[in-house]
Amino acid sequence: MSLDSIFSLGQSALELGLITSLTVLALFLSYSMLNVCDLSTDGCFTLGCAVGAMLTIAGHPLLALPAAMAAGVLSGFITAFLQTRLGVESILAGIISNTGLYTINLAVMGNVSITGRDTVFSLFKALTGGSQWSTLVLLALLLGVIAVVLIRFFGTSLGLSIRATGDSLDMVSASSINPKVTITIGLCLANALTALSGCLIGEYNKFCDINLGTGMVTIALASLIIGEVFAGRRGGVGKRVVCVVLGSIVYRLIIALALRLNISAEYFKLVSAVIVAVAIAAPNMKDYVHLAKIR
Repeated sequence: MSLDSIFSLGQSALELGLITSLTVLALFLSYSMLNVCDLSTDGCFTLGCAVGAMLTIAGHPLLALPAAMAAGVLSGFITAFLQTRLGVESILAGIISNTGLYTINLAVMGNVSITGRDTVFSLFKALTGGSQWSTLVLLALLLGVIAVVLIRFFGTSLGLSIRATGDSLDMVSASSINPKVTITIGLCLANALTALSGCLIGEYNKFCDINLGTGMVTIALASLIIGEVFAGRRGGVGKRVVCVVLGSIVYRLIIALALRLNISAEYFKLVSAVIVAVAIAAPNMKDYVHLAKIR
């Protein structure tokens, strides 16, 4: 493997890792903070891509980003409404939303090509004089801003209320905090990040397909678990957010390595499953090793 190919492989893995880290942060918000299992990730990811692609084709690549986030907020609100107002279990609410989103995504687009259209990446590349690192720089800046905003948000009264809802729903219900409101806000924010990730991946690949989001929840879960292992059991919110992003990048590097080893694409799901299993078992394996040393 030449040095140029290694750099190219690493750059692509970093770029994809930063884009999908938005979805991982969404899962971090809903699953780790709210303790809600939101399975609408796949459909919401495709929704963000579809909305972003249509606006990009219309000549508004910058407007596509907030529009995709707005669509994600609506998706999150529907999932939260099913859960908090209609009494549907969180897993079933996510499945129902994901099923409905498939039809909505088909209505928004089919197989859409953005080839030849300006995207946020091409515009930023022109702004930086055509640098080959422009995409990576733009994504790093975007992720940096979002990470800082999230960390600051979790330190506000609303952010603390969302965290408290995930820690103890009964305690929150007994206080002045309305858990229905915190769950709704949390899911809306999480789905906005997921849709933004889908929009960016569409503009990055210059293509959008109805099956684009398939398996995204598995990828995000694997990345989240890797990030949580890095953060440790006593990591603060800031450390956990940074490690979640790092986990997404590490996952993409592993997948890129699998590609270089000529592993067939049909085995990628198995690779993801192995990564998740190893990441989950890693803390227990450390404890076993520690006990073995003591004995």
